[in-house]
Amino acid sequence: MPPHSRPLRRLGFLTIGLFDPAAPRGGHESVLSIIELGEQLGFDSAWVRHRHLQHGISSPVAVLAAATQRTTRIALGTAVIPLGWENPLRLAEDLATVDVLSGGRLNPGVSVGPPMHFDRVRDALYPDTADAEDFSHRRVRRLLDLVRGAPASDFSGTEGIEVFSAHVQPHSPGLADRMWYGGGSLGSAQWAGEQGMNLLTSNVVKAEESEDFAAIQLSHIRRFRAHHPAGDRARVSQGLVVIPTDTASPEQRAKYEAYAAERLPRTTTTHGPRRMMYAPDLVGPSSRIAEQLHADPAFQQVEEVVFPLPFTFDHADYVQILTDIATHLAPTLGWHPPH
Repeated sequence: MPPHSRPLRRLGFLTIGLFDPAAPRGGHESVLSIIELGEQLGFDSAWVRHRHLQHGISSPVAVLAAATQRTTRIALGTAVIPLGWENPLRLAEDLATVDVLSGGRLNPGVSVGPPMHFDRVRDALYPDTADAEDFSHRRVRRLLDLVRGAPASDFSGTEGIEVFSAHVQPHSPGLADRMWYGGGSLGSAQWAGEQGMNLLTSNVVKAEESEDFAAIQLSHIRRFRAHHPAGDRARVSQGLVVIPTDTASPEQRAKYEAYAAERLPRTTTTHGPRRMMYAPDLVGPSSRIAEQLHADPAFQQVEEVVFPLPFTFDHADYVQILTDIATHLAPTLGWHPPH
């Protein structure tokens, strides 16, 4: 391992959980099966991503509640829940409940901003309060405060035979320390650090000081840790699409290479008024991917990763990719499965 790289301590993966709208159970069962496989392979964490009003997981917390009953060790995360769709008080209750069911394994990742296509869903989502809703960082603060035990009511005590608490129930000690923020800009990275959260970086960032993806991601990590109480010990997870081909069939290798080639042009320039940039997908033998990661200045600063699985592949492809990550790629990065 190059001397400037940190050994990889935590290995994770992310799935979107696509399904057939005519038979949605199959896609959800596939996700749960993949999470079970991840635990068997020794992965430290499995993460799911939301897809509201699409044919993907719309309720990641519910899916992870099911996963708590099929696993015993692996951490379960959301990357991410967009809080514009959520009531922070109700979400705090759901998160605490699932964390209790998991035995303290939940890692909720969140983000802020108006819901996607807000003008098209506002009447269904917030028919009476759309113009008054606050989609800023204050929404995250509300969630954090409630998870940490701030009062949610000015009343506690007994009414008749019912007992009421002023705080979110159940309370799950330790959950607040496992809250993550999905940040793609310098400002969001700094804010997450100031709140004492953990930082999820992804393969999509905002080009502010550079148009070099790795340099941008590195600047986010440094800004986050510079403003976090834990400094260089603050947790950061890097997200890049890696597709090892060590045990892939010729047909799978061809599919993976075509997938990456089709997406490569988008990585060469910024997109839209927010100047978003995408990281190239890393496809090939684990030895080559390891060299690419060791040369990545952002990867050199992290000790944990969450590798997103490509959205449109088949279940068998995910089995091969995860198996190769755990048995071929990750060991070359310094990671070892738990004993």
